[in-house]
Amino acid sequence: MEGLYHNAVLRVKEVEFKTHTIILRRCSPYFRALFKYQSTSDNMVFDISDLSPNSMQLILEFAYTGSVNVRKDNVEELIIAADMLNVMAVVQACADFISEQLCPENCIGIWRLTNVVNCDLQQKAHRYITCHFEQVYLCDEFLQLSVQELVGILDRDELNVKMEFIVFKAVSHWISHKPEEREKHIALLLSKVRLALTSMRCIYVDVMSNELVMNNTACQKMASDAIKTIQYKIRQKPSVFGFRNVFARPRLPNAILLAIGGWRGSSPVSDIEAFDVCAGRWFKVVHNLDRPRAYHGTAFLDGYLYCIGGIDQMERFNTVCRMHLRTQTWQEVSSMYYGRCYVCTTVLNGCIYALGGFDGYFRLHSAECYAPKTNQWKCIAEMHFSRSDASCTTLHNKIYVCGGYDGHGSLETAECYNSETNQWTMIAPMNSKRTGLGVIAHADLVYAIGGCQSSIRHSSAEAYNPQTNTWNVMSSMSTPRSSFGLGVINEQIYVVGGFTGPRVSNKVECYDKDLDRWSLACGIKRFRTALSCCVVYGIPNIADFIVPRDSLPLIHLDDRAVVS
Repeated sequence: MEGLYHNAVLRVKEVEFKTHTIILRRCSPYFRALFKYQSTSDNMVFDISDLSPNSMQLILEFAYTGSVNVRKDNVEELIIAADMLNVMAVVQACADFISEQLCPENCIGIWRLTNVVNCDLQQKAHRYITCHFEQVYLCDEFLQLSVQELVGILDRDELNVKMEFIVFKAVSHWISHKPEEREKHIALLLSKVRLALTSMRCIYVDVMSNELVMNNTACQKMASDAIKTIQYKIRQKPSVFGFRNVFARPRLPNAILLAIGGWRGSSPVSDIEAFDVCAGRWFKVVHNLDRPRAYHGTAFLDGYLYCIGGIDQMERFNTVCRMHLRTQTWQEVSSMYYGRCYVCTTVLNGCIYALGGFDGYFRLHSAECYAPKTNQWKCIAEMHFSRSDASCTTLHNKIYVCGGYDGHGSLETAECYNSETNQWTMIAPMNSKRTGLGVIAHADLVYAIGGCQSSIRHSSAEAYNPQTNTWNVMSSMSTPRSSFGLGVINEQIYVVGGFTGPRVSNKVECYDKDLDRWSLACGIKRFRTALSCCVVYGIPNIADFIVPRDSLPLIHLDDRAVVS
């Protein structure tokens, strides 16, 4: 094109930059339009306002070299300048840099900054706010939110709080920062607190005794409606877990517990059920396993659910498949060196470990490790004991494996693996011999739960302290069981299904460490044993794996009738 190779001068606050139009045309549609519509044969000097010479210098360096030096002291100014000039590669580089710096103290400021920038960082920042709300509301930036911004955050189903009362505390905290101008917003803000998800004690003692609530008729009505709803739920007992009314609508969980595969009747199953901890219910996932399998292992890593080894009615698998949770599509990845049913699996440092198992001939003491980046398995040091139907977990950068069956009897032995030295070390044995047990890390301890010895199923559980190398007995489950699923969600340990001796179970129990107490939770829909459980989190389409909130019943408080 005529004139395409002429030099041009960009002038930014009296600083001039000599450049070449062909380079800048390739860099950004902004410059293509600038040179097309504002250049003349006798004038190739262009004044650019609303950005600094430093930012222009960085953008020009990117245009010529393809790289940009993003730092803490220039990123905010640079991302705005790059967005204005439509240099999207620089915008993305800045967004990637900022997203790595996200923390409770700065996420609101970043979210506000990206209101004027066209990139996905705004969604990341907003998601960070909702996921880490319990830390965010205690930071200074939270107090600077406008009432409209605060309402927008509190209104989200995605707001992640262990207890809804935290939302009321956040509202009180925000109002108390500038009470003279903010007290008038109490009714609006309280309407965003889902009071029926708290307790009657909380409403009476903490909410209704609040001076602002006491002096506001609308707030008193909200509290009264919440109490009526809680009373209705209590009368219904376990049949109602939530309503779609705004004040009683369960928020979305930040993580879900998946129950995958297993054995029912005379054959393995391909079912996947998801436990929606906020609604207290199980939800049938549409996309089942690629093929039925039982006595397999599962792992969650980088947005993928992995299913490892296991058995169908005939074959003991060395195959591994994974489902991309966002697209809900399955694919097969590299196979293990050994066929492994009764395998146990865990994740450490971005890799998946498969330990022991049974290949149809031998109980295995071999172990191997899978690296997703290379799609390859490699053998690691062998365990001291052959173990099938054992269980393992990761705690403080080490793998712990406990119990199992060695071909002769159940084991009480336990050992831990150090990936840096590729060595297994024996640790104190458990108090009971256990095969078909569950092992999981929680609150700096390793828990060994249930299992069996000979034909006797255990309801007992014990916890290992790595600091003292000792096992301590904890309270027992209500149901003895083996070959069940296990996971930690919302700071509680859940055991799912399994074999009780006479029959297969669908019962679910959860353990509260602080109370040292087990309690019943909602049972899975299908009775099954030899299943595997896995906790998944941080997936953008979490709504695909939970009870649809709009499918929950609607309550009419006037006549206390519930309609679908």
